[in-house]
Amino acid sequence: MNISAINGQHLFERKPDDYQCQQADRYPRLLCGMVYEPHSGRVLYGSQPIQCNAKQVLRISLRPQDVDVIVFWTRYARPLLPHLEELDRRGFRYYFLYTLMNNPRALDPKSPNHEKSMETFRALSDRVGKEKVIWRYDPIVFSTITNPDFHMETFQRLAEKLHGHTRRCIISFVDIYRKATGRLRVLEKKGIRIYEQEAEELDRLIETLIATAAANGMDLRTCAEEQGVCSKKILPGKCIDDSLIQKIFGLDVTHRKDPSQRPACGCVASRDIGMYDTCRFGCVYCYATASFERARERYQQHDPTSPSLTGRFEVTTSQKKKTSQRSLFE
Repeated sequence: MNISAINGQHLFERKPDDYQCQQADRYPRLLCGMVYEPHSGRVLYGSQPIQCNAKQVLRISLRPQDVDVIVFWTRYARPLLPHLEELDRRGFRYYFLYTLMNNPRALDPKSPNHEKSMETFRALSDRVGKEKVIWRYDPIVFSTITNPDFHMETFQRLAEKLHGHTRRCIISFVDIYRKATGRLRVLEKKGIRIYEQEAEELDRLIETLIATAAANGMDLRTCAEEQGVCSKKILPGKCIDDSLIQKIFGLDVTHRKDPSQRPACGCVASRDIGMYDTCRFGCVYCYATASFERARERYQQHDPTSPSLTGRFEVTTSQKKKTSQRSLFE
């Protein structure tokens, strides 16, 4: 189960310029570590080392009274289902961004079986409400084995099976990061090439996705897409969505754009908690995992008693003195 972001009160205040060392991105960071209060089982806090400086650690309160909303990203939420009652009892508010595709194993070698994932999606929707489970069909990868026709057919099959279980679908198109280029070269040696789609075919795909989504009761949005044919036909979406939070939970959270994200990203300010190189799904185009071997090693090093996902990163006394509590309501 992956937790990508948390909206809540930050104990570590930083200026926008301090975010320049972080890579702006749209895809998930991974499951945060949490420290629990002995005997009661209550969550106290999580910690996150800054990607470019592991000596600088963020301490993020995870007490229910300090958290506005939790946003989960996942490809498979089944492990979390038994714990939703506990989250509700503790008073946490949350919603899900659920990635569900059916790419060939050459691209997504270890992603969950899409039929089981779809079954979990529907069960989750029945449990928490369809407005709290947003389908992500992304990133869309154009390749010699996943052309526009492949995506149109796959999207239609999935949309029909998710009909009545979600109100919104978010799409985006893959961006290739340098850390993935080596894996793509290996893929090309196997005869599989990833490429950018021509505008005419892209337009045909977008028109089909819009119609398919509408026919199945879904509002189609994009994620961090630059100006172009896609942005002219589909409204830009927000993963951390102030309007959606207001609609679902009646909370008037911050409307300030997250300064740590790329210009095209519409997400409002939040705190991502997690670490790179911790996902073992092995998607060849993934930006968040530079080394699958390192991800396996970090998985083995995970300590459930640590506040961070892998290793043990604690906020120092001097860092604690600099912290200040701030709510997204402000």
